[in-house]
Amino acid sequence: MILRCVDSPFSKQHVPISSGNLLWTLSFSNTNVKHKTPLVLLHGFGGGVGLWAQNLDALSQNRHVFTLDLLGFGQSSRPQFSSDAQEAEDQFVESIEQWRAKMGLESMILLGHNLGGYLAVSYSIKYPGRVKHIVLVEPWGFPERPDTEEADRPIPMWIKALGAMFSPFNPLASLRVVGPLGPTLVQTLRPDFKRKFSTMFTDNTVSDYIYHLNVQTPSGETAFKTMTVPYGWAKRPMLHRMDQLEPDIPITIIYGSRSSVDSCSGITIKEMRPRSHVEIITIRGAGHYVYADQPEDFNHRVLQACDKVD
Repeated sequence: MILRCVDSPFSKQHVPISSGNLLWTLSFSNTNVKHKTPLVLLHGFGGGVGLWAQNLDALSQNRHVFTLDLLGFGQSSRPQFSSDAQEAEDQFVESIEQWRAKMGLESMILLGHNLGGYLAVSYSIKYPGRVKHIVLVEPWGFPERPDTEEADRPIPMWIKALGAMFSPFNPLASLRVVGPLGPTLVQTLRPDFKRKFSTMFTDNTVSDYIYHLNVQTPSGETAFKTMTVPYGWAKRPMLHRMDQLEPDIPITIIYGSRSSVDSCSGITIKEMRPRSHVEIITIRGAGHYVYADQPEDFNHRVLQACDKVD
């Protein structure tokens, strides 16, 4: 349903990887640009391929575009992840590498939102020869948790409330607890999602999609919880590992001007990589879901960044 407004032709398939797992994949192939490096989109926590609905047509005009449901999310397999943060992260990374090999992609532009951004860098550290450019969109998991609540940027109240409510559970447990009322809960808690996609849908397609993504057996969600400390900070902050990323891999970082995600990490990355290409872009009027809040501006900026890659 959520893909019904996408005009470009595409194929969809479950791509087999190890241990009998499958990764749900959309492929947008443009026969005129076979020589160009493909763009691969990695969604964030609790997301899926459908949330790129307002971006796929524009981004696939000049090169092949692939987007997949991360292992443990959406319509991909939901295996049991390790209870160790590093091992869980490695499981995500290896699933992306196995997917790449199965798809026959020599190299990629990796674009990741939220958790997808964290995994894009983790993947690029391990497999630098496979990545031509990284685009981080409101990335999660880069700074470490502040030592005190009196830190310069206080933890927003809504994060504290969610942290307290969800700490014994997986983050999306309440969706499963309320059962059939789940779609209504999504509409109530996140009415903004309906607004974000209002040019495409006047009904509850988006909130229904988000509900169905997250009402299934928790898997990637449990792995994400393993990778966090209270209030959603990363147990293994990516800023600590940026020095392991090859200096010749360019990075574009996109933030929304209205987001509660701190853009200081982007500035820190730029300072840590003085001999590398690091571009920081702020999109006005956008929150954390930049690609849905201001899709035209987002698409234009991503295409500009990708133009630098053959």
